[in-house]
Amino acid sequence: MKPTLQLRIGQSLTMTPQLQQAIRLLQLPVMELQTQIQEALESNLMLEVVEDEHTTEVKALEAPAEKTRETETDNTVTEATYEDTWDKQVTAAEPNYNSAGGELPIQQDFVDHSGQTLHEHLLWQLELENFTEFEAAMGRSIIDAINDDGYLIDDFDTIIETLNVDRHGETIKASHEDLERVLAKIQKLDPAGVAARNLSECLDLQLQQLSDDTDERELARELVANHLELLAERQYSALRRRLKVDEESIEIAAALVRSLHPRPGSTVNTVPPAYVIPDVHVKKQDGRWVIELNTGTTPSLRVNQVYASQLARGAEHSTLRGQLQEARWLVRSLEIRNETLFRVASCIVARQQAFLESGDEAMSPMILRDVAEELDMHESTISRVTTNKYMRTPRGIFEFRYFFSSHIGTTDGNELSSVAIRAKIRKLINEEESKKPLSDSKIAQTLQDTGINVARRTVAKYRESMNIPASSERKKIALLR
Repeated sequence: MKPTLQLRIGQSLTMTPQLQQAIRLLQLPVMELQTQIQEALESNLMLEVVEDEHTTEVKALEAPAEKTRETETDNTVTEATYEDTWDKQVTAAEPNYNSAGGELPIQQDFVDHSGQTLHEHLLWQLELENFTEFEAAMGRSIIDAINDDGYLIDDFDTIIETLNVDRHGETIKASHEDLERVLAKIQKLDPAGVAARNLSECLDLQLQQLSDDTDERELARELVANHLELLAERQYSALRRRLKVDEESIEIAAALVRSLHPRPGSTVNTVPPAYVIPDVHVKKQDGRWVIELNTGTTPSLRVNQVYASQLARGAEHSTLRGQLQEARWLVRSLEIRNETLFRVASCIVARQQAFLESGDEAMSPMILRDVAEELDMHESTISRVTTNKYMRTPRGIFEFRYFFSSHIGTTDGNELSSVAIRAKIRKLINEEESKKPLSDSKIAQTLQDTGINVARRTVAKYRESMNIPASSERKKIALLR
């Protein structure tokens, strides 16, 4: 065959260095972005920081008019402003479960500020104990099945299913007796009462760890094992007659039980303290929602025109010309990052004004595709922008991803976000009668009566995701108060 020349025309996407840099900067959280900018300033002579007195020259980004939506109250998204500087560092915290139905308050001196989660705390202790390899494997599976309150939420059959996997060519098989033996060891770890399967066992485990000569310890164990409801209702006379003990003994034992912790896992800091710097501020001004990029978190950069203008054409300045090109790319990449952040934040605020006005129950269902289609961007870009980016609102600080959720249909043909469903479940539980808590089935029926098509298992899943105990445990906790 003779060699020939052929002309082919085609299209392909080339990832230029500038595009790669823009994408990388887009997904960086504020703290990492600050580090990147500082390193660039130290290594590139062509970059300089825009001094404070010139920051007013930065042009405000404006929300595209065609992307702005109006609600019935005419709460529209306005252009960004740069006049105000908000606090640079705040603490992001999830609201705790506030049960009007009887969650016991946690004493402040119990709270661990080490930043270690309950699972990490238990696994650390597991490594220090004298466990065989077989027992350690079972112990890790048991710890995985412990919730943030410290309770074992999976039965042995479920744990065995997760344990029976091939490892080094061998299959790990465990019986109920094996798991019971290892569970007994786990239950002796700190915090006292951990890995219990119910409230009675939790309290009894704590009593077992007290000294044998503790006054009325054995009577207290009898109370939590067989007479918890009478104790919670302070039926001391009935307890004296049934147990044939005097009044003083009952009072000492009851006081001992009340000193115990019904949720031992919460004594370990399950969520390490997180400090975030919001990328965007949202506030209501003159009846309109205003979006501001938090430009105070990172310095504004520009190319040093003095150095740039003095560059000659000679080859000896090739290094400086390379730095000049890199400086221009970085400045432009930061501009793209700010523009994209603002556009995505504007879209989120426009779609979630009801949430900003009324809270979680008014959260609208929204997925990444919704924003991507509205802004004519790729879903992967929206995913990068919404990861580790935070928005400060009058209702608190939220990661951008918080505003995205799946939806459930209603009988009138509308859709409700999963965040709104969780808020409604939390509200029903907070308003329930403390000694007659609502079951998951009752909550599901109540929601269905209001036109929300939700199954009992969905209610249970959402309740557990909010770390709210089941109705039986809520009742026991309420009775102990």
